[in-house]
Amino acid sequence: MSEPMIWLVTGCSAGLGSALVRTILDHGHKVVASSRNPAKTPELVEEITGKGGHWITLDTTEPDLEDTIAKAESIYGRLDVVVNNAGYPICGAFEDLKLDGARQQMETNFWGPVRIMLAVLPGMRARKSGIIVNVSSTAGLRVLPTYSHYSSTKFALEAISEGIAQEVANFNIRIQLVVPGAFRTNFLGQNNIQYAPLSEPYKGGVCDKMLNTLYDMDGKQTGNPIKGAERIFESVTGTGMLEGRKPNLRLPLGSDCIQTVRAKLDRVRDNFAEFEDIARSTDGNP
Repeated sequence: MSEPMIWLVTGCSAGLGSALVRTILDHGHKVVASSRNPAKTPELVEEITGKGGHWITLDTTEPDLEDTIAKAESIYGRLDVVVNNAGYPICGAFEDLKLDGARQQMETNFWGPVRIMLAVLPGMRARKSGIIVNVSSTAGLRVLPTYSHYSSTKFALEAISEGIAQEVANFNIRIQLVVPGAFRTNFLGQNNIQYAPLSEPYKGGVCDKMLNTLYDMDGKQTGNPIKGAERIFESVTGTGMLEGRKPNLRLPLGSDCIQTVRAKLDRVRDNFAEFEDIARSTDGNP
């Protein structure tokens, strides 16, 4: 194996984050894992540090986030791979969601990764090497009822990642968007997801049906986080199933992701085809 890469991963207390940290260490790489409150997962922290990993406290909304990133970078002297995985959903009818909660979600899911990228890019640019992995979602490409605010955070992450990827390519820095479908993690668990109670006008409608679907789905998702973590590792390192494949901006994970995004693309394609004559009618001089 070539020289081990040094990883920073956010949101490691459970789910895809904890699976990825284990995968990184199992392959002999070095990792700085992080979570908002490591004291809540002492056994996991002990497991990771016992295997040679480091664990730090990191809240993507904290005022001193840049200082925390600098401390993480100082552990090994550099960061080769940064994985922005921390995030959480707020679900409910658009009218029922509180703006303060929506703003906080945007701070965590979008502005946190933005601030982390701003903190690590100068070092990566100076070394002319680095990979930033931003964990998005199928919700960042298709919006379902009750997901309007959560999807907005992921749409924003998709957009900024696509733009930055073009800007930093000449510095040998790669941006990777991971687009997971539904995985068997704590994502839909009561300790993670926040549900806004439905107001009377929305009861019995599409929002009500969607929330019931989410309740029923928890623990039954098709995606395996251990397999998902392995594919992310392989995408970064160019090994396993990703060996010999040309890196691409998006890494879809889960068969439901493929189905969902294909259906969305078909609808957009049909929409634009139907109105192509209208679009072209606005060209030219008066």
